[in-house]
Amino acid sequence: MTSLSSILKESWALVEERQDRVASHFYARMFLSDPQLRDLFPVQMDVQRGRLLGAIVSAIQTFDSPEESDSYLRALGRDHRKFHVTPEHYTQVKAALLDAIRTYAGEHWNALYEQAWNDVYDHIAAKMIAGAAADTNPPYWHAEVVNHERRGADIAVFTCRPLQPLTFRAGQYVSIECGYQPRLWRTYSIANAPRADGTLEFHVRAAGGGWVSSALVRRLRVGDMLRIAAPMGSMTLDPQSRRDIVFVTGGTGLAPIKALLDELTRYNRTRWIHLFRGERQRDDFYDRHHLDEIAEKFPWLTIVRSVSDEQGYGGQCGAIPDVVSRHGPWRDHDFYVAGSASMVNATLRRLTEMQIPSTRIKYDAFTDA
Repeated sequence: MTSLSSILKESWALVEERQDRVASHFYARMFLSDPQLRDLFPVQMDVQRGRLLGAIVSAIQTFDSPEESDSYLRALGRDHRKFHVTPEHYTQVKAALLDAIRTYAGEHWNALYEQAWNDVYDHIAAKMIAGAAADTNPPYWHAEVVNHERRGADIAVFTCRPLQPLTFRAGQYVSIECGYQPRLWRTYSIANAPRADGTLEFHVRAAGGGWVSSALVRRLRVGDMLRIAAPMGSMTLDPQSRRDIVFVTGGTGLAPIKALLDELTRYNRTRWIHLFRGERQRDDFYDRHHLDEIAEKFPWLTIVRSVSDEQGYGGQCGAIPDVVSRHGPWRDHDFYVAGSASMVNATLRRLTEMQIPSTRIKYDAFTDA
């Protein structure tokens, strides 16, 4: 019997090469059915155009294990409260989605495909709606920027203070909206463990096509207000584990790693921590002094830095997955990997080659595109 996942992928293949047109049809159909829906989306739709459709299709196509996805979908539903999404909106999105795919699939579309997309979408929507309904927190928090520092040509570190308490765990991330790019949200990891004063630190690199990241790096000022959505993510420390830890990071992937280190400095006495940090050149190691201070104060922390694109560097050289594999062995360690998607994927492949159990690996990949 053909699996539901196979049916979904087979049907999407009918329109995949024309997905730009599918996306245009999808939004046109949705906005025609309810013009007020336009107010839920950013002013600049060129970046947004493929995001919602792509997210929906990805969620539906990877619908292989409903039990495992339950908690994620509920969290996603809570997160979507920041868009003021109502149960009625899910119905409108579904109608537009099916109409767009059906239109471009043409005569190849059939009742089996229709039923499969209907059933899976309804299940996903039900979980998200339930998650949103069960959430007692506000849809988002207002936060004031209290510090903003440039740490390089394209990197900024800033601190903000939510006006209401925001509960999170070290290693989690949040969506941020700034007044310079209204209704455009992007996710960033919190770079500290929970503090008594409630402040949150973020590290942002201005991406080439990143509307939000560029605004946060180049335009954000002390006193500006941000909107922050509910924390998400599971790259958190395992309170039951007694294994030593390996952190692998690059770029602003340092943020969640710093948060995890911050938590460990408060209680760790028995676990050795190995931090591998890879950058292209030595000048890219922002916050180096602060990390060295932590290592000097806490002997359980070892830091290994590597550059991949600079001749004459006195330290380790090469891609960070290669550097990690030269050390070790790591069979009895927990791994946390954070950085660009390419770095994270390369590291995960290397860890698989090294036969590190997937249950001991947590990761986050960062992009603003």
